[in-house]
Amino acid sequence: MLTSSEKTRYQKHLLLPQIGIEGQEKLKSTKVLVVGAGGLGCPVLLYLAAAGIGKIGIIDNDAVDLTNLQRQVLYKVEDIGNPKALVATKRLLAMNDSIEVEAILHRLKKENALQYIQQYDIVVDCTDNFTTRYLINDICVKLNKPFVYGAIHQFEGQVSVFNYTDASGQQGPTYRCLFPEQPSELEIPNCATIGVLGILPGTLGMYQANEVVKMVTGIGKVLSGEFLMIDLLENTSRKIKVKRRPDAEQLARQSETQEQEEIACKTNIMKTLSVEELQEKLEAQEDLFLLDVRNPNEYEICHLDNSVLIPMNHVPNNIKHIPRDKPVVVYCHHGMRSASVIQFLEQNHQFDNLYNLTGGINAWAYEIDPQMDTY
Repeated sequence: MLTSSEKTRYQKHLLLPQIGIEGQEKLKSTKVLVVGAGGLGCPVLLYLAAAGIGKIGIIDNDAVDLTNLQRQVLYKVEDIGNPKALVATKRLLAMNDSIEVEAILHRLKKENALQYIQQYDIVVDCTDNFTTRYLINDICVKLNKPFVYGAIHQFEGQVSVFNYTDASGQQGPTYRCLFPEQPSELEIPNCATIGVLGILPGTLGMYQANEVVKMVTGIGKVLSGEFLMIDLLENTSRKIKVKRRPDAEQLARQSETQEQEEIACKTNIMKTLSVEELQEKLEAQEDLFLLDVRNPNEYEICHLDNSVLIPMNHVPNNIKHIPRDKPVVVYCHHGMRSASVIQFLEQNHQFDNLYNLTGGINAWAYEIDPQMDTY
Protein backbone atom coordinates (compact mmCIF):
# COMPACT_ATOMS: atom_id res chain seq x y z
CA MET A 1 0.00 0.00 0.00
CA LEU A 2 1.11 3.56 -0.68
CA THR A 3 1.49 5.94 2.23
CA SER A 4 -0.01 9.44 2.13
CA SER A 5 3.46 10.85 1.51
CA GLU A 6 4.03 8.44 -1.37
CA LYS A 7 0.71 9.36 -2.94
CA THR A 8 1.84 12.97 -2.91
CA ARG A 9 5.32 12.14 -4.20
CA TYR A 10 4.06 10.05 -7.11
CA GLN A 11 0.93 12.06 -7.93
CA LYS A 12 1.99 12.60 -11.56
CA HIS A 13 2.21 8.83 -12.00
CA LEU A 14 -1.14 8.36 -10.26
CA LEU A 15 -2.76 10.76 -12.72
CA LEU A 16 -1.77 8.46 -15.59
CA PRO A 17 -4.57 5.92 -16.08
CA GLN A 18 -2.01 3.41 -17.42
CA ILE A 19 -0.17 3.48 -14.07
CA GLY A 20 -2.41 4.79 -11.30
CA ILE A 21 -2.25 3.50 -7.73
CA GLU A 22 -2.08 -0.14 -8.82
CA GLY A 23 0.91 0.46 -11.09
CA GLN A 24 2.70 2.53 -8.47
CA GLU A 25 2.20 -0.20 -5.89
CA LYS A 26 3.74 -2.68 -8.33
CA LEU A 27 6.78 -0.42 -8.65
CA LYS A 28 7.02 -0.23 -4.86
CA SER A 29 6.99 -4.02 -4.52
CA THR A 30 9.65 -4.60 -7.21
CA LYS A 31 13.34 -5.30 -6.61
CA VAL A 32 15.82 -4.31 -9.34
CA LEU A 33 19.54 -5.10 -9.47
CA VAL A 34 21.63 -2.58 -11.40
CA VAL A 35 24.99 -4.03 -12.41
CA GLY A 36 27.44 -1.18 -12.85
CA ALA A 37 27.16 2.36 -11.45
CA GLY A 38 28.96 4.11 -14.30
CA GLY A 39 27.74 6.04 -17.33
CA LEU A 40 24.65 3.91 -17.92
CA GLY A 41 24.09 3.05 -14.29
CA CYS A 42 23.84 6.66 -13.10
CA PRO A 43 20.73 7.65 -15.10
CA VAL A 44 19.17 4.23 -14.57
CA LEU A 45 19.58 4.54 -10.81
CA LEU A 46 18.32 8.12 -10.71
CA TYR A 47 15.14 7.40 -12.64
CA LEU A 48 14.37 4.08 -10.96
CA ALA A 49 14.73 5.72 -7.55
CA ALA A 50 12.57 8.66 -8.61
CA ALA A 51 9.96 6.28 -10.07
CA GLY A 52 9.62 4.50 -6.72
CA ILE A 53 11.17 1.09 -7.29
CA GLY A 54 10.91 -0.47 -3.83
CA LYS A 55 14.41 -1.94 -3.61
CA ILE A 56 17.40 -1.14 -5.77
CA GLY A 57 20.62 -3.13 -5.61
CA ILE A 58 23.81 -1.48 -6.87
CA ILE A 59 26.69 -3.83 -7.58
CA ASP A 60 29.95 -2.08 -8.41
CA ASN A 61 33.47 -2.41 -7.01
CA ASP A 62 34.89 0.75 -8.61
CA ALA A 63 35.71 4.13 -7.08
CA VAL A 64 34.86 7.56 -8.47
CA ASP A 65 37.57 8.98 -10.74
CA LEU A 66 37.93 12.47 -12.22
CA THR A 67 37.44 11.06 -15.72
CA ASN A 68 34.00 9.73 -14.67
CA LEU A 69 32.53 13.19 -14.09
CA GLN A 70 32.17 13.85 -17.84
CA ARG A 71 29.19 11.47 -17.97
CA GLN A 72 28.49 9.85 -14.59
CA VAL A 73 26.06 12.44 -13.26
CA LEU A 74 25.56 10.99 -9.77
CA TYR A 75 29.04 12.02 -8.68
CA LYS A 76 30.84 15.22 -7.70
CA VAL A 77 34.47 16.26 -7.41
CA GLU A 78 34.28 15.70 -3.66
CA ASP A 79 33.41 12.02 -4.30
CA ILE A 80 36.68 11.19 -6.11
CA GLY A 81 38.29 8.14 -4.55
CA ASN A 82 35.10 6.94 -2.82
CA PRO A 83 33.24 3.75 -3.80
CA LYS A 84 30.62 4.45 -6.47
CA ALA A 85 28.04 2.14 -4.93
CA LEU A 86 28.20 3.93 -1.57
CA VAL A 87 28.11 7.41 -3.10
CA ALA A 88 25.21 6.44 -5.35
CA THR A 89 23.30 4.98 -2.42
CA LYS A 90 23.63 8.20 -0.45
CA ARG A 91 22.48 10.32 -3.41
CA LEU A 92 19.46 8.12 -4.17
CA LEU A 93 18.24 8.05 -0.57
CA ALA A 94 18.66 11.83 -0.35
CA MET A 95 16.31 12.06 -3.34
CA ASN A 96 13.83 9.40 -2.25
CA ASP A 97 13.92 8.20 1.36
CA SER A 98 10.90 5.92 0.88
CA ILE A 99 12.86 3.26 -1.02
CA GLU A 100 15.52 0.73 -0.02
CA VAL A 101 18.96 0.79 -1.63
CA GLU A 102 21.58 -1.93 -1.19
CA ALA A 103 25.21 -1.18 -2.04
CA ILE A 104 27.19 -4.26 -3.06
CA LEU A 105 30.90 -3.42 -3.22
CA HIS A 106 31.89 -6.38 -5.35
CA ARG A 107 32.35 -7.19 -9.00
CA LEU A 108 29.71 -9.52 -10.40
CA LYS A 109 31.47 -12.80 -11.20
CA LYS A 110 30.61 -16.44 -11.55
CA GLU A 111 31.24 -17.12 -7.85
CA ASN A 112 28.58 -14.66 -6.66
CA ALA A 113 26.27 -13.97 -9.63
CA LEU A 114 23.66 -16.57 -8.71
CA GLN A 115 23.59 -15.41 -5.10
CA TYR A 116 22.92 -11.77 -5.99
CA ILE A 117 20.68 -12.09 -9.03
CA GLN A 118 18.26 -14.54 -7.44
CA GLN A 119 17.34 -11.89 -4.83
CA TYR A 120 15.96 -9.48 -7.44
CA ASP A 121 13.09 -9.47 -9.94
CA ILE A 122 14.81 -7.65 -12.82
CA VAL A 123 18.46 -7.06 -13.70
CA VAL A 124 19.69 -3.98 -15.56
CA ASP A 125 22.98 -4.50 -17.39
CA CYS A 126 24.98 -1.26 -17.15
CA THR A 127 28.37 -2.90 -17.60
CA ASP A 128 31.10 -2.19 -20.12
CA ASN A 129 32.61 -5.64 -20.59
CA PHE A 130 31.47 -8.80 -22.32
CA THR A 131 32.46 -11.26 -19.61
CA THR A 132 29.98 -9.75 -17.14
CA ARG A 133 27.30 -9.29 -19.78
CA TYR A 134 27.36 -12.94 -20.82
CA LEU A 135 27.38 -13.95 -17.17
CA ILE A 136 24.26 -11.85 -16.52
CA ASN A 137 22.55 -13.47 -19.49
CA ASP A 138 23.38 -17.01 -18.49
CA ILE A 139 22.32 -16.61 -14.85
CA CYS A 140 19.10 -14.83 -15.86
CA VAL A 141 18.29 -17.68 -18.24
CA LYS A 142 18.96 -20.18 -15.47
CA LEU A 143 16.69 -18.27 -13.05
CA ASN A 144 14.13 -17.26 -15.69
CA LYS A 145 14.55 -13.54 -14.96
CA PRO A 146 14.49 -10.68 -17.50
CA PHE A 147 17.36 -8.29 -17.93
CA VAL A 148 17.56 -4.91 -19.64
CA TYR A 149 20.57 -4.57 -21.89
CA GLY A 150 22.35 -1.33 -22.75
CA ALA A 151 25.62 -0.66 -24.54
CA ILE A 152 27.38 2.46 -25.80
CA HIS A 153 30.02 3.09 -28.44
CA GLN A 154 31.32 6.64 -28.99
CA PHE A 155 28.13 8.26 -30.38
CA GLU A 156 25.90 5.20 -30.76
CA GLY A 157 23.95 3.06 -28.32
CA GLN A 158 21.88 -0.11 -28.14
CA VAL A 159 19.00 -1.14 -25.89
CA SER A 160 16.95 -4.31 -25.62
CA VAL A 161 15.21 -6.57 -23.11
CA PHE A 162 16.31 -10.19 -22.97
CA ASN A 163 14.81 -13.34 -21.48
CA TYR A 164 11.47 -11.60 -20.89
CA THR A 165 8.30 -13.65 -20.48
CA ASP A 166 5.20 -11.72 -21.56
CA ALA A 167 1.69 -11.91 -20.14
CA SER A 168 0.82 -14.82 -22.43
CA GLY A 169 3.79 -16.85 -21.20
CA GLN A 170 5.80 -16.34 -24.41
CA GLN A 171 9.54 -16.18 -23.75
CA GLY A 172 11.59 -13.60 -25.61
CA PRO A 173 15.12 -14.05 -26.96
CA THR A 174 18.23 -14.15 -24.79
CA TYR A 175 21.39 -12.16 -25.41
CA ARG A 176 23.03 -15.30 -26.82
CA CYS A 177 20.20 -15.63 -29.34
CA LEU A 178 21.65 -12.51 -30.95
CA PHE A 179 25.32 -12.94 -30.04
CA PRO A 180 25.93 -16.67 -29.32
CA GLU A 181 29.68 -16.44 -28.71
CA GLN A 182 31.53 -14.00 -26.51
CA PRO A 183 33.92 -11.85 -28.59
CA SER A 184 37.36 -10.81 -27.46
CA GLU A 185 37.51 -7.56 -25.52
CA LEU A 186 40.12 -6.53 -28.09
CA GLU A 187 37.61 -6.73 -30.93
CA ILE A 188 35.11 -4.35 -29.32
CA PRO A 189 36.89 -2.24 -26.68
CA ASN A 190 35.02 -0.20 -24.07
CA CYS A 191 34.74 3.56 -23.72
CA ALA A 192 37.90 3.67 -21.57
CA THR A 193 39.92 3.00 -24.71
CA ILE A 194 37.88 4.65 -27.49
CA GLY A 195 35.98 7.46 -25.78
CA VAL A 196 32.27 8.26 -25.56
CA LEU A 197 30.06 11.33 -25.85
CA GLY A 198 29.04 12.12 -22.28
CA ILE A 199 25.37 12.63 -23.19
CA LEU A 200 25.06 9.18 -24.81
CA PRO A 201 24.92 7.01 -21.66
CA GLY A 202 22.38 9.42 -20.18
CA THR A 203 20.11 8.92 -23.18
CA LEU A 204 20.49 5.14 -23.24
CA GLY A 205 20.18 4.83 -19.47
CA MET A 206 16.79 6.54 -19.56
CA TYR A 207 15.64 4.06 -22.19
CA GLN A 208 16.74 1.23 -19.90
CA ALA A 209 14.91 2.67 -16.89
CA ASN A 210 11.81 3.13 -19.05
CA GLU A 211 11.84 -0.57 -19.99
CA VAL A 212 11.92 -1.52 -16.30
CA VAL A 213 8.89 0.65 -15.55
CA LYS A 214 7.00 -0.79 -18.53
CA MET A 215 7.73 -4.38 -17.51
CA VAL A 216 6.69 -3.82 -13.91
CA THR A 217 3.48 -1.92 -14.64
CA GLY A 218 2.53 -3.88 -17.76
CA ILE A 219 2.13 -0.81 -19.95
CA GLY A 220 3.35 -0.18 -23.49
CA LYS A 221 5.42 -2.45 -25.69
CA VAL A 222 8.50 -3.95 -24.06
CA LEU A 223 11.69 -4.08 -26.18
CA SER A 224 11.70 -7.88 -26.12
CA GLY A 225 12.48 -9.38 -29.50
CA GLU A 226 13.58 -5.97 -30.72
CA PHE A 227 17.07 -4.50 -30.71
CA LEU A 228 17.01 -0.69 -30.70
CA MET A 229 20.01 1.19 -32.11
CA ILE A 230 20.39 4.95 -31.62
CA ASP A 231 22.85 7.32 -33.32
CA LEU A 232 23.08 10.71 -31.60
CA LEU A 233 25.25 12.26 -34.32
CA GLU A 234 22.69 11.64 -37.03
CA ASN A 235 19.62 11.71 -34.75
CA THR A 236 18.52 8.37 -36.15
CA SER A 237 17.23 5.15 -34.65
CA ARG A 238 16.31 1.78 -36.03
CA LYS A 239 15.18 -1.61 -34.76
CA ILE A 240 16.00 -5.12 -35.78
CA LYS A 241 13.90 -8.15 -34.89
CA VAL A 242 15.39 -10.93 -32.77
CA LYS A 243 13.85 -14.36 -32.23
CA ARG A 244 14.48 -16.79 -29.41
CA ARG A 245 16.61 -19.71 -30.52
CA PRO A 246 15.42 -23.23 -29.73
CA ASP A 247 18.78 -23.88 -28.06
CA ALA A 248 18.76 -20.71 -25.90
CA GLU A 249 18.98 -22.63 -22.61
CA GLN A 250 21.68 -24.92 -23.96
CA LEU A 251 23.78 -21.93 -25.06
CA ALA A 252 23.55 -20.49 -21.55
CA ARG A 253 24.54 -23.80 -19.93
CA GLN A 254 27.49 -24.46 -22.22
CA SER A 255 29.29 -21.42 -20.81
CA GLU A 256 30.07 -23.44 -17.68
CA THR A 257 31.93 -26.01 -19.80
CA GLN A 258 33.76 -23.26 -21.68
CA GLU A 259 34.90 -21.70 -18.39
CA GLN A 260 36.45 -24.99 -17.30
CA GLU A 261 38.26 -25.30 -20.62
CA GLU A 262 39.58 -21.75 -20.35
CA ILE A 263 40.83 -22.36 -16.80
CA ALA A 264 42.61 -25.49 -17.98
CA CYS A 265 44.37 -23.48 -20.70
CA LYS A 266 45.64 -20.80 -18.31
CA THR A 267 48.74 -22.60 -17.13
CA ASN A 268 51.27 -19.79 -17.59
CA ILE A 269 51.69 -16.77 -15.36
CA MET A 270 51.97 -13.54 -17.35
CA LYS A 271 55.55 -12.32 -17.58
CA THR A 272 56.19 -8.71 -16.60
CA LEU A 273 58.93 -6.13 -16.72
CA SER A 274 59.26 -3.13 -14.42
CA VAL A 275 60.21 0.19 -16.01
CA GLU A 276 63.60 -0.06 -14.31
CA GLU A 277 64.21 -3.49 -15.85
CA LEU A 278 63.19 -2.22 -19.26
CA GLN A 279 65.55 0.74 -18.93
CA GLU A 280 68.44 -1.63 -18.14
CA LYS A 281 67.67 -3.77 -21.17
CA LEU A 282 67.44 -0.75 -23.46
CA GLU A 283 70.72 0.66 -22.13
CA ALA A 284 72.31 -2.74 -22.74
CA GLN A 285 70.94 -2.53 -26.32
CA GLU A 286 69.13 -5.84 -26.04
CA ASP A 287 67.08 -6.77 -29.10
CA LEU A 288 63.51 -6.02 -28.01
CA PHE A 289 60.27 -5.30 -29.81
CA LEU A 290 58.30 -2.54 -28.09
CA LEU A 291 54.57 -2.81 -28.80
CA ASP A 292 52.36 0.16 -27.97
CA VAL A 293 48.66 -0.84 -27.86
CA ARG A 294 47.17 2.57 -27.06
CA ASN A 295 45.23 4.75 -29.49
CA PRO A 296 46.97 7.00 -32.04
CA ASN A 297 46.11 10.21 -30.16
CA GLU A 298 47.73 8.78 -27.01
CA TYR A 299 50.79 7.72 -28.98
CA GLU A 300 51.20 11.27 -30.31
CA ILE A 301 51.33 12.66 -26.77
CA CYS A 302 54.14 10.35 -25.67
CA HIS A 303 55.70 7.00 -26.55
CA LEU A 304 58.86 4.99 -26.09
CA ASP A 305 61.51 5.45 -28.76
CA ASN A 306 61.39 2.85 -31.54
CA SER A 307 58.08 1.44 -30.34
CA VAL A 308 55.53 0.15 -32.84
CA LEU A 309 51.93 1.28 -32.55
CA ILE A 310 49.20 -1.33 -33.00
CA PRO A 311 46.05 -0.12 -31.19
CA MET A 312 44.43 -2.74 -28.98
CA ASN A 313 41.40 -3.31 -31.21
CA HIS A 314 43.65 -3.69 -34.28
CA VAL A 315 45.79 -6.44 -32.75
CA PRO A 316 43.64 -9.40 -33.97
CA ASN A 317 44.18 -8.31 -37.59
CA ASN A 318 47.90 -7.62 -37.20
CA ILE A 319 49.21 -10.82 -35.62
CA LYS A 320 51.79 -11.25 -38.40
CA HIS A 321 53.44 -7.95 -37.48
CA ILE A 322 54.26 -9.11 -33.95
CA PRO A 323 57.55 -11.10 -33.86
CA ARG A 324 57.92 -14.45 -32.14
CA ASP A 325 61.73 -14.67 -32.28
CA LYS A 326 62.56 -11.93 -29.77
CA PRO A 327 61.14 -10.55 -26.49
CA VAL A 328 58.09 -8.36 -27.07
CA VAL A 329 57.37 -5.72 -24.42
CA VAL A 330 53.74 -4.66 -24.56
CA TYR A 331 52.67 -1.40 -22.97
CA CYS A 332 49.72 0.98 -22.70
CA HIS A 333 48.87 3.83 -20.31
CA HIS A 334 48.77 1.94 -17.00
CA GLY A 335 49.23 -1.72 -17.97
CA MET A 336 45.63 -2.96 -18.14
CA ARG A 337 45.08 -2.93 -21.91
CA SER A 338 48.50 -4.42 -22.51
CA ALA A 339 47.67 -7.25 -20.10
CA SER A 340 44.48 -7.97 -22.06
CA VAL A 341 46.44 -8.02 -25.32
CA ILE A 342 48.98 -10.45 -23.89
CA GLN A 343 46.24 -12.72 -22.57
CA PHE A 344 44.58 -12.71 -26.00
CA LEU A 345 47.81 -13.46 -27.88
CA GLU A 346 48.91 -16.21 -25.50
CA GLN A 347 45.56 -17.99 -25.35
CA ASN A 348 44.55 -17.66 -28.99
CA HIS A 349 47.85 -17.49 -30.89
CA GLN A 350 50.29 -19.33 -28.61
CA PHE A 351 52.79 -16.50 -28.10
CA ASP A 352 55.35 -17.21 -25.38
CA ASN A 353 57.67 -14.20 -25.70
CA LEU A 354 55.47 -11.43 -24.31
CA TYR A 355 56.18 -9.15 -21.35
CA ASN A 356 53.76 -6.65 -19.82
CA LEU A 357 55.30 -3.31 -18.82
CA THR A 358 54.17 -2.80 -15.22
CA GLY A 359 52.54 0.61 -14.81
CA GLY A 360 52.76 1.34 -18.53
CA ILE A 361 53.96 4.60 -20.07
CA ASN A 362 52.65 6.42 -17.00
CA ALA A 363 55.16 4.65 -14.74
CA TRP A 364 57.94 5.26 -17.28
CA ALA A 365 57.20 8.99 -17.30
CA TYR A 366 57.15 9.32 -13.52
CA GLU A 367 60.02 6.97 -12.63
CA ILE A 368 62.39 7.07 -15.62
CA ASP A 369 61.74 10.14 -17.76
CA PRO A 370 60.12 12.99 -15.76
CA GLN A 371 60.50 15.29 -18.80
CA MET A 372 58.16 13.14 -20.87
CA ASP A 373 54.75 14.63 -21.60
CA THR A 374 52.00 12.51 -20.10
CA TYR A 375 48.23 12.60 -19.60
